[in-house]
Amino acid sequence: MGAFLAVAQAATLALILALLYRPLGDYMARLYTSDRDWKVERGLYRLIGIDPRAEQSWPAYLRGVLAFSVVGLLFVYAMQRAQAVLPYSLGLPAVPEGLSFNTAASFVANTNWQSYSPELTMGYTVQLAGLAVQNFVSAAVGIAVAITLVRGFARRGSGTIGNFWVDLFRGSFRLLLPLSVIGAIVLVIGGVVQNFNGFTEVTTLAGNTQNLPGGPVASQEVIKLLGTNGGGFFNANSAHPFENPTAWTNLFQNVLMLAIPFALPRTFGRIVGSNKQGYAILAVMATLYVISLVALSALEAGGNGTAPELAGGALEGKEQRYGIFGSALFGTTSTLTSTGAVNSMHDSFTALGGMMPMLNMMLGEVAPGGVGSGLYGMLVLAVIAVFIAGLLVGRTPEYLGKKIGPREIKLASLYILVTPTLVLTGTALSFAIPGVREDVEATSIWNPGIHGMSEVLYAFTSASNNNGSAFAGLTANTPWFNTALGVAMLLGRFIPIVLVLALAGSLAAQDKVPATAGTLPTHRPQFVGLLVGVTVIVTALTYFPVLTLGPLAEGLN
Repeated sequence: MGAFLAVAQAATLALILALLYRPLGDYMARLYTSDRDWKVERGLYRLIGIDPRAEQSWPAYLRGVLAFSVVGLLFVYAMQRAQAVLPYSLGLPAVPEGLSFNTAASFVANTNWQSYSPELTMGYTVQLAGLAVQNFVSAAVGIAVAITLVRGFARRGSGTIGNFWVDLFRGSFRLLLPLSVIGAIVLVIGGVVQNFNGFTEVTTLAGNTQNLPGGPVASQEVIKLLGTNGGGFFNANSAHPFENPTAWTNLFQNVLMLAIPFALPRTFGRIVGSNKQGYAILAVMATLYVISLVALSALEAGGNGTAPELAGGALEGKEQRYGIFGSALFGTTSTLTSTGAVNSMHDSFTALGGMMPMLNMMLGEVAPGGVGSGLYGMLVLAVIAVFIAGLLVGRTPEYLGKKIGPREIKLASLYILVTPTLVLTGTALSFAIPGVREDVEATSIWNPGIHGMSEVLYAFTSASNNNGSAFAGLTANTPWFNTALGVAMLLGRFIPIVLVLALAGSLAAQDKVPATAGTLPTHRPQFVGLLVGVTVIVTALTYFPVLTLGPLAEGLN
């Protein structure tokens, strides 16, 4: 029965995503190629002095991304520091400086790493006007950057890649907002809380009293998932019954996380003029997703050890209302996207099972990845795959009619190196600096030894890849982790964006070259297999040595 339910859930999810692929992907293609503006958008353009018809070069587009993100960072930080005087603060004090920086960096970078208990730290105004707003706009920024790279492949001899403000507003108001309204209504129907009641005192079955928090949960829950953000309204995140009450809401939340990332390849295909190219990218994403899901489900269902064998699986840290597969499905989805939401304790997974969410992030979160970031990450890997194939056959590599020359491959290579550098450097410094190591071992790591190493590695992997999930046994609200993880989140988000926009500008400036008999077809199974192999070899194997010190050593012990 368990296997049947698992297959039924997976099949239902695949069917829903298949039904959404074409209409949602086509809608996004029209959205980002239309020259018509909504009335509210025209008002905003006039307010900030923007000409929506004026396109930007990639450096100008980048300046817009960075300026907007810096303002968002300062705004969220200031709101947290002023929380005590804001309405609906619930009597909560101002958030400390270090934690305020970490949280602001986290939400602006679309990471939503949370080193705090939200219901005990953030009032409703900060949650709604600060964190939830960033959930919208940081997701819209990611999609906008992906669209610029797609335009780079589609355009010929162009010095521009679009207008950042137009892409930002359209992604926010035409895509994320209407879908969030629909999704929030579905979640409320499913039992997710949406109110401003504050704390309610109830009497438990044992006769004790307990304060239960309420709040505008559904409205934040939907965009945390749809925008692949991940920050929970409650500390237990999507394991909390007020955020994710039932098995069917759990399945629906998986749909929310995957809908836009899996539909973006269709958008890509439509804009470049070849739906087959979109199907090829989709096939790579789907292949990696299925492999990861099967592996994690098998490792958790067949967990080694006396307790898992007696229980019929590794049930520690998992909610009974989802079961092992529902937890594995959610964990796979949230770490293969950049969502980072959790409905189970990844720290309680089996040693090798806990390695799978880590590997999902180490792949670069491209299967299907975060909203926008997954597509542009996969296209960068496609550039590398084409370059490798070109070397093998002795021809100048080409992708979608654009030559992949020294400039393009340098930008793609630097993109691939950013997150491993941040992950490995952050993990190494946590144990190499004497004062920091003493604090990490005495304060942050409650489970010393190999597993403690895995917790720190997971934290920097999550932060640098803008995921936000955690091995929750790690206490991260310390000066070192608040600062180091905050810096890793900002660099892991914006350095790749710089490189992607530069790549988009370089490609857009080229004319298209005609296909010849020696051109590698990039829409066939041969290229799909090549791209899957390149994704695994170029990204995941970079981390193999450090994995042998953590989850592999623990799992094989």
